[in-house]
Amino acid sequence: MRVIGLAGWSGAGKTTLLVRLIPTLRARGLRVATLKHAHHAFDVDQPGKDSFRHREAGACEVIVSSRRRFVQIREVEEEARLPDLLRRLGPCDLAVIEGFKREAHPKLEVYRHANGRPPLHPDDPRIVAVASDHPFPEAGRPVVPLDAVEEVADIVLARSAPLAAVLEALDPREAGTPRGWNSWRS
Repeated sequence: MRVIGLAGWSGAGKTTLLVRLIPTLRARGLRVATLKHAHHAFDVDQPGKDSFRHREAGACEVIVSSRRRFVQIREVEEEARLPDLLRRLGPCDLAVIEGFKREAHPKLEVYRHANGRPPLHPDDPRIVAVASDHPFPEAGRPVVPLDAVEEVADIVLARSAPLAAVLEALDPREAGTPRGWNSWRS
């Protein structure tokens, strides 16, 4: 498995780019997983559904399974760490992380000038390229247009890193340490 992130300010178009990028990568024969950070409370469960009712009743963990997929919902005391989340991914060729912009993994910055926020790449050497609607001639790394999905895919594949290297960069003390489903405190 190789890993790369999409980083940028809220409203830059990370999700829009990612949902266009995934089919492009799939067409190249890759199995792609995504991992998204949310800055706010979120719920994937629907009020009134059995799994929601189980959690509301006090279950600390609920797994819903069918023939086609399963989802696990776990109540936690503290936010999960990126290395732990990466270790939980199933087999895939490429994991794309959306968010976690301050973490030490290779990232493609998604930058939209109209956001009015400063670019991240001047202060983050882990940003390996930029997808932008604004030119950055002194970026010191590849800069491609936001809508150039094939070029973005080329960069993602060329600049992604092996999972082991990413885990070591995220937490050198834990490089190679196997962690499983029970690695979080609940």
